Amino acid sequence: MHPHRSFTAALLAACACTTMRPSPKAAAAPPEYPSSLRGDVVDVLHGERVADPYRWLEDASRPEVKDWMAAQDGLARRWLGRLPGRDDIARRAQELLYVESAGVPVKRGERLFFMRRAARQEKAVLWVKDGAAPERVLLDPNGWSRDGSVALGGWEPSWDGRRLAYQVKPNNSDEAILHVVAVDSGEVSQVDEIPGAKYASPSWTPDGGGFYYTWIPSDPRIPVDERPGWQEVRFHRLGEDPSRDAVIRERNGDPTTFVQAQVSRDGRLLVVTLAHGWSATDVWVRDLRAGDAAPLVPVAVGRPHIYDVWPYAGRLFIRTNDGAPLWRVVVVDPARPEPEHWTEIVPEREATLQGLSVVGGHLALSYLERAASRLEIRTIDGRAVRTIPLPSLGIASQPSGEEDEDEAFYSFESFTIPREIHRTSIRDGNGSRWFKLDVPVDPGRYQITQATFPSRDGTPVSMFIVHARGAKRDGTSPALLYGYGGFQVPMTPSFRASIYPWLERGGIWAVANLRGGSEYGEAWHQGGMRERKQNTFDDFIAAAEHLVREGWTAPARLAIQGGSNGGLLVGAALTQRPDLFRVALCEVPLLDMVRYHRFGSGRTWIQEYGSADDPALFAAIRAYSPYHHVEDGKAYPATLLLSADADDRVDPMHARKFAAALQHASRGGPVLLRIEANAGHGGADLLRSEVEKIADRYAFALSQMN
Repeated sequence: MHPHRSFTAALLAACACTTMRPSPKAAAAPPEYPSSLRGDVVDVLHGERVADPYRWLEDASRPEVKDWMAAQDGLARRWLGRLPGRDDIARRAQELLYVESAGVPVKRGERLFFMRRAARQEKAVLWVKDGAAPERVLLDPNGWSRDGSVALGGWEPSWDGRRLAYQVKPNNSDEAILHVVAVDSGEVSQVDEIPGAKYASPSWTPDGGGFYYTWIPSDPRIPVDERPGWQEVRFHRLGEDPSRDAVIRERNGDPTTFVQAQVSRDGRLLVVTLAHGWSATDVWVRDLRAGDAAPLVPVAVGRPHIYDVWPYAGRLFIRTNDGAPLWRVVVVDPARPEPEHWTEIVPEREATLQGLSVVGGHLALSYLERAASRLEIRTIDGRAVRTIPLPSLGIASQPSGEEDEDEAFYSFESFTIPREIHRTSIRDGNGSRWFKLDVPVDPGRYQITQATFPSRDGTPVSMFIVHARGAKRDGTSPALLYGYGGFQVPMTPSFRASIYPWLERGGIWAVANLRGGSEYGEAWHQGGMRERKQNTFDDFIAAAEHLVREGWTAPARLAIQGGSNGGLLVGAALTQRPDLFRVALCEVPLLDMVRYHRFGSGRTWIQEYGSADDPALFAAIRAYSPYHHVEDGKAYPATLLLSADADDRVDPMHARKFAAALQHASRGGPVLLRIEANAGHGGADLLRSEVEKIADRYAFALSQMN
């Protein structure tokens, strides 16, 4: 249902004649917003009336919605562009971001594949190094489109390093086309082009003749929210028509699940996993020595746990929270896959086991201890060999390398240590630094404090606070509190060059470890999902109260920031405690939780949030849904919503509807909707775009804090 048609002409006229106050420097009041007409849509869900006055803003193809978006973005750009200090912040962000960077290399055969971006490049480039030969460019997305809107997605080299499969993403969206390039010649195959590669994750056979992958149809007749239920595992043999690829596992029709396949390095075992959100995984295995007709044998099906599988030497090495909320490692013989025959080789500990890989015939394990990394090397049967020494409190990547070769690579970084990439010997532990990110900052001026405080229900919550050495706790410092709290994503002490323009202006930057993440195991994750989602918001509010109580800042100088699920966090916090924050930076957010599952990739998150269609969960979702808790006449924090026009993961309708509701209701600071063009959920994949966002965020926040 949409507002009456008679509203349309008035809407278009209002959008066309938007006015502004002369300067935000002198204006305490918000600008005059484009007209956002309120419709009379009311749904009755489980006996409760749920008003949705901005339902018409859900459809971005409507001319009146396009005009409204253009007017909103125009207003935001003009307002932000006039803010004092914005240009200085942008110049500093350029200095910090336009530096040479590199990713952890992947070794295949005698070749190393790695991403690297030169100091003045907008996008990172995929390089290859052949043994002792000089490095050379394999894929350079900088020239793929005039406006830079086409991005390089995930990539996977074959085991012999002769070919590489990679995703091409228009507008840096999730939608992708899979291509194959010959590494020797750089020639891209015209035959091996596979659309529907949104979730592809190709897994190569040992001979490099083909790969298993996840396929999803691109048929526009299939509703967007139903498409995930059409995922299939397929096998593609190079040189053959992809439309005739063999189907290994047919679609199950459940759009809340993800399916993937992985073949072992020796080609013996095929593992198929079906993930039910981020809380449970079904696992099957096929012995490929028996041929393609061999059955997929269940290993763990219908159990409410997660199984992260690494097939190696004819066995399955599994990191799991089955019987261990902080995770453990078990080994499974595919000939006797029943759980009663599993062998535990690494028991649960007090630290959270985050990752497992097999490198150099050993297990490489990564742990989180109070949200910071610890890396261990163990024998293949689980006996401790050594701990990889790390420079300080920080975060390290999962060690990677070949299963049968000694060399491994990993990265390390912290809030005050830019990323370093190290190589290490699995056999003797000797190592060297392979790359160091050189950023023009003086990390010695800053320090990290790790705080613990009680949430509303008494649960201890931790938080990292980055601040200048000797910072006064008199409540005068501007502070920015960042959070996420969902989908098992941990908030760790990683290096972010983008926080330094804030720190250098006397700011404090804090990141909280909220329930819903994985910092403290699966119980921590489940404590912030579905009917317990309010715990995440309570933890975040408690973090803000701690910053105020301990004198780090005051409500008039406190900003909050989050994106995606973190955007939901910001929306919930600002509607529940508008008195506690001065500024909200809300990016590519979920905000209408009553209808989220009907848009974008929403159905794939039902296992995490639940659905308003479920009467048992409707009340809990309705109780926190930010869009439904905007109240007329309240003084809400100054809010900057950052959206992306091609976001096919979290539909931009959330930001549009919330902006309209907040602009109508709030008697507080300005509410601006900034819409990035040719950009997906992760942004525009261009450094210049990130520079502009940094400048807009910080200038907006500081201007509101006087």
